[in-house]
Amino acid sequence: MTLHVPKLHVPRLHVIADCASLADAAFRGGAPAVQVRIKGSSDAELLSECKHIVAAAQRSQAVVIVNDRADIALAAGADGVHGGADDLPVAVLRRLLGGNRLVGGTARDPHTALRHQDDGASYVGVGPVYATATKDGLPEPLGPAGVEKVAAAVDIPVIAIAGITAARVPELLDAGAHGVAVIGAVANAADPAAATTELLEALGA
Repeated sequence: MTLHVPKLHVPRLHVIADCASLADAAFRGGAPAVQVRIKGSSDAELLSECKHIVAAAQRSQAVVIVNDRADIALAAGADGVHGGADDLPVAVLRRLLGGNRLVGGTARDPHTALRHQDDGASYVGVGPVYATATKDGLPEPLGPAGVEKVAAAVDIPVIAIAGITAARVPELLDAGAHGVAVIGAVANAADPAAATTELLEALGA
């Protein structure tokens, strides 16, 4: 049975940030959403960083999505949470967050994406689309064709992730992606704010 939740606006660019300073740069570049993915910190440190990022997002009228941690998302006043393949199921995240926050789930195939949709996901993150050195142990890249299969199967937005550059955005939009999530394209840029702006321009956002 499909869980009906309010349709919330899902931004087209999600900048994944591992610290408040990178999030700040992304907001300066116009990022409409930052996903906080911080590893190796204590819960207290993670909450503190998330609160800083949420405050900065509010000044920029942007949204904050916390990776994995529904408890931290709620405590920091974030706008949502993204659950990876090994995290809490989307149905559980939706129950914890209620109907007024974004819930994302990771999918590599139409079946998983449909399950997330039925369980109340606001969007699905699909990837890795391209090879990337940002995260170890990833499966084989799906390519735009993999994104297209998922996008054709679901009614909720598809956010493509991994190895995304501004130059690759057009073929992903053609494949049916609603938007993209990026790490290295912004984090490794000489000017993260300018790189964020370039991605937004490529998205037409």
